[in-house]
Amino acid sequence: MRDNPRYALTDAHEIAELVRANPWCRVVSHVPGAGLVASHYPMLVDEDDDGLTLLSHVGRPDERLHRLGTSELLVIVEGPHGYISPSWYGTSPVVPTWNFTAAHLTGTPEILGDDENLRVLARLVEHFERPLPEPQLLEGLNAEYAERIVSGTVGFRMRVERIVAKRKLSQDKPREVRERIIRALREPGPYRQPQLASDMEAHALRDGADA
Repeated sequence: MRDNPRYALTDAHEIAELVRANPWCRVVSHVPGAGLVASHYPMLVDEDDDGLTLLSHVGRPDERLHRLGTSELLVIVEGPHGYISPSWYGTSPVVPTWNFTAAHLTGTPEILGDDENLRVLARLVEHFERPLPEPQLLEGLNAEYAERIVSGTVGFRMRVERIVAKRKLSQDKPREVRERIIRALREPGPYRQPQLASDMEAHALRDGADA
């Protein structure tokens, strides 16, 4: 990503929260002889680890496609994002932009054994099922069905070794402009993005130059 210290996001706890809130991630590898390979999978933060570590799985044969575990993996996570019209600024001249939060997380994944893979799959299912009135969990699976699930997936743990992250939410604009943008993002129209408006309230109003 373009280097801009004003927008840099460096706090590992905030990045972990970004993953928790936006678990659907892009997974990118560079494979010799094949070039860039990309997939999409949900990620969990390993809450038992002191550092920033991700847990997930790939469906076979993606582990061979990525040559998982043999080299670095890039995991890309995005928060709410959206187009920002210059008509919302109330000043001139200005140009349009795009507000977003994104993190590029790099590490070399560790392939999990079958038992731990099943535990990670159970955690993934529980994470997404628990909010539902009748969650369908993997607890109590019979051995035959559990073996079928494990045989079709490859679990991994990735300790993040390098972080490049940015939170660009109009922090460089005067507070009254940020407030106008937030209101505009909540109004009906082609660029309505209330989640981005809430993200700006939580961060841009707090972190802006004159907040």
